[in-house]
Amino acid sequence: MRLCRSPASRTCSQAATRRRVGRLGGFLASMLLALSAGALVPAEVRAQGGAAAAADPTQQARLEALQRARAAVLRVRTLAVDDAQTADSLGKRREGTGVVIDRDGTVLTIGYLLLEAETVDLELGADRVVPARVVGIDTATGFGLVQPLVPLRVAPVPLGRSGGLAGEQPLVSFSGGATGEVVLSRMVSQRPFSGTWEYHIDQALYTAPLRQDHSGAALFNIDGELVGIGSLVLRDVNPPDNPAVLPGNLYLPIDLLTPILAQLKREGRAEASRRPWLGVNATEAQGQVRLIRVNREGPAFEAGLRPGDRIESVDGEPVKTLEQFYKSIWKGPAAERTVLVSIRRGGSAQTVPVQAVERSSVLRRSRGI
Repeated sequence: MRLCRSPASRTCSQAATRRRVGRLGGFLASMLLALSAGALVPAEVRAQGGAAAAADPTQQARLEALQRARAAVLRVRTLAVDDAQTADSLGKRREGTGVVIDRDGTVLTIGYLLLEAETVDLELGADRVVPARVVGIDTATGFGLVQPLVPLRVAPVPLGRSGGLAGEQPLVSFSGGATGEVVLSRMVSQRPFSGTWEYHIDQALYTAPLRQDHSGAALFNIDGELVGIGSLVLRDVNPPDNPAVLPGNLYLPIDLLTPILAQLKREGRAEASRRPWLGVNATEAQGQVRLIRVNREGPAFEAGLRPGDRIESVDGEPVKTLEQFYKSIWKGPAAERTVLVSIRRGGSAQTVPVQAVERSSVLRRSRGI
């Protein structure tokens, strides 16, 4: 294992700290020792990591908390319905990570794994697979919840706070399944994020080094508290004012979940997910927003919007960023409403009325529901 002095460097991101879960105990012990030392750790010191952690009550408590956290992380496998709209972008078979968050066995994961799912399976080990059902998908935040159909007999993890995480604070992320890995991470920044798919959150966690098995990966502080859920791989997680390119990941902060968790379990979505949806993908560059994809089964396509259209305003409000574009759409009092989208196509300008709908209304349902 190599812990880098400068995690912001490309070399460090490529030399990510990874170990198979079968070696979890010794790895975490040496990792915690390295964190406390704040420097590169020689092999002979790493070999003594377990004993050192045991001799230090604080390190031992952290090691045990992280081991409990790892035990609550599992693999999520889903199969989408035959006519799933999302199959083109997400595939029909999907897999990622989930984590048990309460005594009912509720599993938290990333919502896109569950969209239009026909079946959901939870893999707790090489020889234990448990069927589950979708409890909720919150399109506003991106979280998803599933409920096992038989008891998991797994202790839940405590939910931490993501808002107070500092750049120098070490983090640990786990992925589930027999090939799941442990990655020692750091927070690069917390800032807003706008996706191409009518998605925006005011706070996201940007971390490095990069992990490829990011979907639903569970991010913990070193006290074993869950602080984020893996969402994306990003080419660059550095803030816009940093010219260096640093590959990494985007995690959904747990602070977005805690206010909506009860409603998400009860109703299958939070109130903010009941909002207008046009069915477009857009990109932002040099103060302009352009459509790059229009869903053929969405209201924007039916209204006549097409890829390449430049968005100039929504309901009379000028649009220069994705955040402005989306928030202007979502301002309406109801999900189903007419949104006036002013575009420029070629050399001509026009205003197109789009009859927006709620996103969930066009998604396919499992035949078992």
